[in-house]
Amino acid sequence: MPRAAFTTLGCKVNQYETQRILESFEDAGFSVVPFDSPADVYVVNTCSVTAVAESKSRYTVRRALRSNPKAKVVVTGCAAQMALNERRAFPEAHLLVPNPEKMRTVEHVLRAFPGLGAGLRPRPRSAKTPGSAWKGRTRATIKIQEGCNVFCSYCSIPFTRPHMVSRPAAEILGEVDRLVQMGYKEVVLSGVLIGAYGPDTGSGGPHFEDLIELMADTPGLERIRISSIEMRHVTFRLMNLMASGLVVPHLHLPLQSGSDGVLRDMNRPYTSREFLDLLDLLRAVVPDLLVTTDVMVGFPTETPERFEESLRTVEQASFLKAHVFRFSPRPGTKADVWGDAVAAEEKQRRSQLLMEVAGRTGEAEAARFLGRSLRVLVEGKCPKTGLMAGLSDNYLEVRFAGPAELARRVCTVAAMEVRDGVVYGELATPGGSSGSSDDLIRVAAL
Repeated sequence: MPRAAFTTLGCKVNQYETQRILESFEDAGFSVVPFDSPADVYVVNTCSVTAVAESKSRYTVRRALRSNPKAKVVVTGCAAQMALNERRAFPEAHLLVPNPEKMRTVEHVLRAFPGLGAGLRPRPRSAKTPGSAWKGRTRATIKIQEGCNVFCSYCSIPFTRPHMVSRPAAEILGEVDRLVQMGYKEVVLSGVLIGAYGPDTGSGGPHFEDLIELMADTPGLERIRISSIEMRHVTFRLMNLMASGLVVPHLHLPLQSGSDGVLRDMNRPYTSREFLDLLDLLRAVVPDLLVTTDVMVGFPTETPERFEESLRTVEQASFLKAHVFRFSPRPGTKADVWGDAVAAEEKQRRSQLLMEVAGRTGEAEAARFLGRSLRVLVEGKCPKTGLMAGLSDNYLEVRFAGPAELARRVCTVAAMEVRDGVVYGELATPGGSSGSSDDLIRVAAL
């Protein structure tokens, strides 16, 4: 039986797509093995959002060939699409699959390498049977939307995923129902520009908030989480859905820069003040909300003074976590013509300063919940501490002593201490209810 191995670089959309590609290989009769194991075909789902991501993609291809030099290496994802757009080779890859064809990767493989199909016995999956990509997980990511047409000046995604498409609501709801029947308590909604979901880019179906309300009616579904959303798509209605408990009190809102001059050059349609005002409003409506973000350093027009502005904005925003990444020119983007004006050493210094600020604000945000009860979806045992570990509704990392049987269950944990951004607590009750509705952090009315 031919063996196939898979790996993913980049965003949650890529992770979801790899899961679906893997399942299609299993259905076709392939045996799925870990990526570092010998395989007959390796599928690398790549990212091109930064030069570092592209470099990792090329390294991963070489890593696959070290496991089996005779294997076929198939590359898809945004780095593959960039190579196809520019009509250039992807070193050592045997086959490039365009992003629009990604879900048909197994068909492309069998057509390009017919020898791999010898002896395959397709095995259609039961509606309730998880593929290997899902096994052992507590949260399921679901892609609801594809494509972006915003054209931020630093971003290559509109060149690799240009077509704005919303998946049919019935298809999404059917997938949610299947995952809940398989035992998943939480779904994470993902997309390239998730707030653009709606009838304008779909088949006349519901708006984003309508989809959430329909999804919330799924029996057995305990948590709906939004992976990342632009601030202009955070509506009053979405805030009320969070306040009512239909969506968990956590948002990932990309800031990108806290300097108005840099935001303008990035083609980001807001000011730092508007971003901070939205946070104030969100926290007034959803008091237990925690916010994570993305921030770039080293944009070509980020002068030392503009960086200080960004640093102050991040401090004021009080994020739980910030993903800090460094600018790198992307071919075809507006910022590419400006070059890479900030030295690597200076980017490193700025990254460190931003991460220190985000670390302090994250500790302070987590400390707000000391002495209170957290509703935690338990992922399993932490290998470093031996404690049970999971995420609260509002995205706090929580660890506590408890039996292994709690894995994949929702329980209540009293928050006792915060260390290095992690909340340590004591198990209250294993069923997600502590009997103290005054201080319990629930997915319920706030």
